[in-house]
Parts: sequence; structure tokens; C-alpha cells
Amino acid sequence: MRAFAVIALTGLTLVACGERAEPAAPTQAEQVSAVNPASDAEASVPVVPTADQLRRICQAGLAAIHGQGVTDIQIDGLEGRIVNASWPAPVDGGRRRAQCRVDGDLVTWKPVGANSPAEDRWMNQSGDPVMRFVLDGDAITIDTTHPDGNAATEQYIVATEQEAR
Repeated sequence: MRAFAVIALTGLTLVACGERAEPAAPTQAEQVSAVNPASDAEASVPVVPTADQLRRICQAGLAAIHGQGVTDIQIDGLEGRIVNASWPAPVDGGRRRAQCRVDGDLVTWKPVGANSPAEDRWMNQSGDPVMRFVLDGDAITIDTTHPDGNAATEQYIVATEQEAR
């Protein structure tokens, strides 16, 4: 019986001393979604943007994601912390509409009046582009990272008086 206990304890000790597994590398979505620490060289992100800042950030973010000029994005209203916006449709001359919100340094949007309910959702899933912003006075920098790893940076000048239409 004593020999059995020694063998069992030796086996458990050897199992515990086995190689440790390396932590799994983060997925592309986890890398894109990770919050970058701010440095002294970056403009700070307001904890909660003012209504004017929210409108300006969404105007720049929607211009970046839809390939529009910032002056083409019209702010139609604000419902709490959600911005309603529209711009000329490039094909049929109608208007495209979207809602936008800001969470920390992320800009999230959703189409309004999409063709299907599946498209009428917030664009914050793993297969959607991730937009981050830096606000520095009238300058708003939008960094967009696509799920395939491609990234783009656009800077827009959105003065406070531009948003009132």
C-alpha cells in the first residue's frame, strides 16, 4: 500500500511539473477592440462628450465610414446620447440616414431604414469596422480598422457653427 501511495504522489508531481501552455494570441477582433492607452502626445478624450462634441464626432465618423465629405453629413437631431444624421444618397438622389453614438473613444453607428432588419443594427460586431476618434479642438481624427486588419486615418475639421443647419 505504501508503494502505491509513493507511485501515485510521484505521478501527480510529474503531471504538475509538465510544460505550461502558452496563452493564446489575441484574435484580430480582440486586437482591434483593445483600448489603446493615451499618451501625453495625444489629445484627451472627454469622459462624456458635450452635445456639441457628440454631434461633431458623429459627423466626422459617418463621413469617414461612408466616404462622404464632412459637410455632406447633416445632423438632424439628438435623442439623448444618440445623434440622428443624413446625407445625399450617391445613387438615387434620396437621403441615407443613420444613428450614431460615442462610447469612450469608439464611434458606433447604425443605418436607419435599412432594407432588412438584419442590416438595421448597431455596427459593433466582430465583422464590423472599428472607429476610434481623437478630438483636438476643431480637428477630429478618425482611425478606422477593418476586420481584415486594413486601417485608415482621416482628419476632419468640424467647427461648432457647422453643425447647426
